[in-house]
Amino acid sequence: MAEGDNRSSNVLAAETASLEEQLQGWGEVMLIADKILRWERAWFPPAVMGVVSLVFLLIYYLDPSVLSGVSSFVMFLCLADYLVPILAPRIFGSNKWTTEQQQRFHEICSNLVKTRRRAVGWWRRLFTLKEEKPKMYFMTMIASLAAVAWIGQQVHNLFLTYLIGK
Repeated sequence: MAEGDNRSSNVLAAETASLEEQLQGWGEVMLIADKILRWERAWFPPAVMGVVSLVFLLIYYLDPSVLSGVSSFVMFLCLADYLVPILAPRIFGSNKWTTEQQQRFHEICSNLVKTRRRAVGWWRRLFTLKEEKPKMYFMTMIASLAAVAWIGQQVHNLFLTYLIGK
């Protein structure tokens, strides 16, 4: 049992180190986003609500088609992926990276790896259920998807997405 736990810890550490290496250019931005999402200051929650509301108000006003919306979102992600590693060191000053910041970055990456593992675990359990109990899988999926479809029919898509974003 201890050997399995040790092996799992080693795999987790390796995945975390790999993710840290991949996200090294995003370190400063991730630390700031972490502070905002943990609400370290009293004004962070209203600021987040305001930004999310402003983005959804803009989407409502512009009323883009699905294709235009997805295209714009992916274009924004590509721009961020290109510009953040270039601009972040100039804005935040990479030479100021402390041990405490490195430790917090390591914790964030570790939590991301654990979250990914949980999602993959749920996905595997779903397919295990499909193989072992296909009738239970079918009934659960049909009931769940019917409930989601009913909610989607009753509530406007943009408002529902706004509520999920909040």
